[in-house]
Amino acid sequence: MSTLTRRLPLVVAILAVGHAAAAQTADEILDKSIAALGGRAAHQKITSRSTLGTLLLSTPAGEIPGSIEILNATPNKTRTLIKADLTSLGVGQLVIDQRFDGSTGYVLDSLQGNREMGGSQLANLKNGSFPHPFLTYKEMGTTVESKGKEKVGDREAFLLIVTPKTGSQVRQYIDATTFLPMRTILKVEVPQLGQELEQTTEFSDYKEVDGIKLPFKVQVSSTVQNFTITVTAVHHNIEVDQTLFVKPATP
Repeated sequence: MSTLTRRLPLVVAILAVGHAAAAQTADEILDKSIAALGGRAAHQKITSRSTLGTLLLSTPAGEIPGSIEILNATPNKTRTLIKADLTSLGVGQLVIDQRFDGSTGYVLDSLQGNREMGGSQLANLKNGSFPHPFLTYKEMGTTVESKGKEKVGDREAFLLIVTPKTGSQVRQYIDATTFLPMRTILKVEVPQLGQELEQTTEFSDYKEVDGIKLPFKVQVSSTVQNFTITVTAVHHNIEVDQTLFVKPATP
């Protein structure tokens, strides 16, 4: 047996150890992502957030501008208000006011009618957590599995499979260099269509606000709708009107 042949098993073993050491677990990836986003301590100081932005809807009639306001409060309350002029499509003004108080959800919709939220739409909101779901996923019974790396555009990303107790499984992509979230893919329930659709959300243009990094550009796409959100202002720890998270009282 040659010297090279005798050494080959050792070389292979060393390479195997090197690959094992380089591999990162889902927990390690998420911990690094939390740190990249500002760290646990900075997030724990946040009790509420007001986000203002513009909305650009892609429609058969062209791109239609609108506005979006998002209000969040701990531990998992959110209200999203969307407005757009759809006169060019023959349907007039669009106003969608989606409210979630941590357990129940309600939507006021000027086009499709008001409705209670249910099914996977409600379950997916329950799986959220403010100021970031990465902070508390274990306490919520969610499991996360690392599936190696994939390309997202021209960048490498870690692919994590996030499986909650109920609701949609999420494909979460984390930038392999910056550890900032890049993309999520999940199935969302569309009551108007009576079915679930796969929705892709892209996050970019991260900026720091009060020690927290947030995406100032969010692109959402599916087979039925595409829109882009550009954030214009973010305010933390503001006084919150708790009635904005619940179904309005009937006059």
